[in-house]
Amino acid sequence: MDARTFVVVGGTSGLGLAVARLLVDEYHVVVFGNVPAEVAATTDELGCDGAVCDVSSYEQVRDAFAEVVGRYGTVDGVAACASMWAGGDLGDLPVEHIRRAVEINVLGTTYLLREALEHLHRQGYGNVVYIGAMALAAPRPGIPVYRATKSYGSSLVESLAQAQHSNRIKVMELDPGPMPTRLQERVGAEFLDEVYALPEQVAAEVVRLLLLQPDDLYVSGERVLRADGRW
Repeated sequence: MDARTFVVVGGTSGLGLAVARLLVDEYHVVVFGNVPAEVAATTDELGCDGAVCDVSSYEQVRDAFAEVVGRYGTVDGVAACASMWAGGDLGDLPVEHIRRAVEINVLGTTYLLREALEHLHRQGYGNVVYIGAMALAAPRPGIPVYRATKSYGSSLVESLAQAQHSNRIKVMELDPGPMPTRLQERVGAEFLDEVYALPEQVAAEVVRLLLLQPDDLYVSGERVLRADGRW
């Protein structure tokens, strides 16, 4: 097994789980999830490590990364796949649902990137892949809150990528279209296009980015692929 270690946030289902599956045979993998039973089931299935982590809690994010570094010494790459769906007209969304979407998609993304980059800076290299959404490029009716929260993550990634001043630490974004995942089940079939990519297809691109070496091509800050099946 390669000594490199990868953290997959939201790694217990959908795209995150597909990413973890592609990595686990050759690398150390730690999946983060907020449901203890799902984390346990995923670690049992894949034979990897896991941490129960609600990304909306800075303390939990901080402690989860500290645990990974304490065990493996480094974090070579982080796939930020955790996201919360918030579909519906603004006036129809319960206030609690809006608050939770902001906590996960905005605060959670901020906490994850803050902690990930702190560890990458300490070791001097590493890759972060943030999973955005095709909705950022093509506004769709009925998702104002979801698109706004994902737009925040995209803006943060772009700014942080430029702030690294080094190709050795790459901060990248990948924008999938609708995929047949658990999140998509919550979205509804009307949002699943006739042409779409499967999670395992998108996961292969996420893994390619995670495995980039410090001296590989400068892609930090780029939206590397609009992964909606139309490539």
